[in-house]
Amino acid sequence: MSRYIIPVKETQIELVISRSRFISTAAYTPTIEAAKAFIAKVRRAYPDASHHVYAFALGYGASVTYGMSNAGEPSGTAGKPTLAVVKGCGMGDVTVVTTRYFGGIKLGTGGLVKAYTEAAQIVLAETPRVEKVEKRAIDITTPYNLYEAVIRLVKQHHGQVTSEDFGVEVTLNLTFPTPNLPDFAADLAEITSGQITLANDK
Repeated sequence: MSRYIIPVKETQIELVISRSRFISTAAYTPTIEAAKAFIAKVRRAYPDASHHVYAFALGYGASVTYGMSNAGEPSGTAGKPTLAVVKGCGMGDVTVVTTRYFGGIKLGTGGLVKAYTEAAQIVLAETPRVEKVEKRAIDITTPYNLYEAVIRLVKQHHGQVTSEDFGVEVTLNLTFPTPNLPDFAADLAEITSGQITLANDK
């Protein structure tokens, strides 16, 4: 999928339930390495906490990598409900870590499920989000007499010129949102009477 919603920035909330503190932090993590680094960062920030429960969803749609950990909490009470919230939040490339400081009062399995679910729901609800659009880089070569028309067309299709090489002809390095490429290619062929076609993808 070339378009999906991702977190804009790291967000954190805190709940106190029966004296236990639940600090839930969400962040944009586009890779497993990024997710692991974020989880490690939260652990370092709260080294004396009782638990660091996490869940992540990397990618979106038909191609998603999921992960979770109960972090020592009873099976099914922490990582699983957190992951359920992450799956249903409508975002991809997101990791949630909920840090717990035990307050001396046992919450029971139902209480833990409710607490971790609520913490994840609140932090994700408060996380700013934006649409992520996959981009592709292409090269085209244009004669000088078509240069200005090609540049106008690039802008019309929300492309960006990343570099230009003025030689015998002009070589343009362009970046486009992937969904825009087919229409750009069709219009490019039309305005240049087929003189210019898309070169190698990068």
